[in-house]
Amino acid sequence: MNYFKQAVLGLILFSSTSSFAQSNYDKSMQAMMKGDYKTAVVQLEKADTKDPDNANVLKMLGYSYFQNGEYEKSISTYSRLVVIKPGEVSAYYYRGKARLNIANDPKESLNSMRENFYTASIKDFTKAIEISGEEDSQMLQNRALAYKDYAIFRSFKVKKKEEKAACVALFNNSIADFQKVLTMQPLRKDIIDWVAYDKAQILSLK
Repeated sequence: MNYFKQAVLGLILFSSTSSFAQSNYDKSMQAMMKGDYKTAVVQLEKADTKDPDNANVLKMLGYSYFQNGEYEKSISTYSRLVVIKPGEVSAYYYRGKARLNIANDPKESLNSMRENFYTASIKDFTKAIEISGEEDSQMLQNRALAYKDYAIFRSFKVKKKEEKAACVALFNNSIADFQKVLTMQPLRKDIIDWVAYDKAQILSLK
């Protein structure tokens, strides 16, 4: 997503990080430029220990955890960041992606918290869209996927009429977001296919 990549690179060029944590921060930026997020995490964790309320450090640390697939640590770090900087769009966006990845992990199939991860993911994407003040295709696409995945999850145990209606509503939310993406990018075959998939799932529930 260009907005977030630009934000990450922007912090490499300018930082208000405290001087005593600057060395670790600079080393982490060099590692990130090389795509070495494991080294970035090591350096950023040191910087975080020295300067625990630094928004720049938390932003880069959360992003590096995410890139390493350490989703729970990413969620925890971004949660700290939004306390310090409530308007940070990327924190909600990547926390939403991390929560969705955990919810969809096959290893989580028996986890009673899966539903919470799905709903929290949707809330994060919604918050990111709200704060950004503009419709972004990537954010809308990810929220659409979260609605779809949550609907599929709920449909596996659907029994009552009310439960079917709730699943249909989620699929319709997914379709609505996908349609917004198609308004901006009408030739996206993958999105067209997802809309068709959602509609097929709705028919299967009737």
